Amino acid sequence: MTPNSAIPRPGRRLRILTWHVHGNYLYALGHVPHDFIVPGLPGGPPGYGPLGRRIPWTGNVVQVPAEDLRSLRFDCVLYQSRQNLDDARLLLSDAQRKLPCAYLEHNPPEPHPTDTRHPFRHERGLIVHVTPFNAVMWDAGGMPTRVVEHGVPPPEASYDGSLERGIAAINHLARRGRRIGLDLFENVRARTPLDLIGMGSEALGGLGEVSNMEVGACLARYRYFFSPVRYASLGLSLVEAMLCGVPVVGFAATELPTVIRNGENGYVDTRPDRLVEAARLLLDQPELAHSWGAAGRRTALERFGMGRFVSDWMDVFDTILEAA
Repeated sequence: MTPNSAIPRPGRRLRILTWHVHGNYLYALGHVPHDFIVPGLPGGPPGYGPLGRRIPWTGNVVQVPAEDLRSLRFDCVLYQSRQNLDDARLLLSDAQRKLPCAYLEHNPPEPHPTDTRHPFRHERGLIVHVTPFNAVMWDAGGMPTRVVEHGVPPPEASYDGSLERGIAAINHLARRGRRIGLDLFENVRARTPLDLIGMGSEALGGLGEVSNMEVGACLARYRYFFSPVRYASLGLSLVEAMLCGVPVVGFAATELPTVIRNGENGYVDTRPDRLVEAARLLLDQPELAHSWGAAGRRTALERFGMGRFVSDWMDVFDTILEAA
């Protein structure tokens, strides 16, 4: 399916219970033509926060009080965290917990990158990974698995690149440390102009959090996007930058080397000196930045288009319902 293909319609509309774990991902998931019911709790603890108005939610994403879940009908359940699995024992009936289900795993395994067994076990379940790297690193323990790569609605912003600086978009980088590349970020920032946005970024002299729907316009002003991440999933903000036409410079780890082709749509390497060289090259040659960014946008539209994303998720739900 091409990125601009019409979104397929389901054979029947499903009612799917899931959680509000990652707002931008839930927004993309809402483009799948089923109904998604998400629970809420007073005070908005993780997984139960209000949908709010910062994201233009599709009408098929509806929040209900968590205490009402037992009285509602669902066709299947989409878990997104270990906490969801634990909470289901308290919030759902026995019959609801036996429904066909999938576990959307957003992250690579921890604490060990190769010998960590995934916690999800269900006789009617499927583990869905967001990158091929994550899927091959987790020990699924015999559970069936599927990869559904990100789908990101193209931002309205387009590349400007007039701000002669790089930009990184990472939440709580100071707290998350080396795994997310704190030291690599500091190394590059000390040698070339580089800004940081995201929750808690002020702790590192960053610009603070940018509203979800304004991130694209923010990124598009910068000459390049920088990813210092050593070990995490491919970030939605990186894909959004590519869709805006912002060239990517990044540490060559996890899924990123399969997305970026050096000298064509960006540059990745495991040597910080080479990353600094690439960043300076883009700062000195705006026409090169435009060329790499345009190629990166084509890559993102092809690989992370919403038509493919929706089709993949519809197939996931068809699969778990057919196996039931």
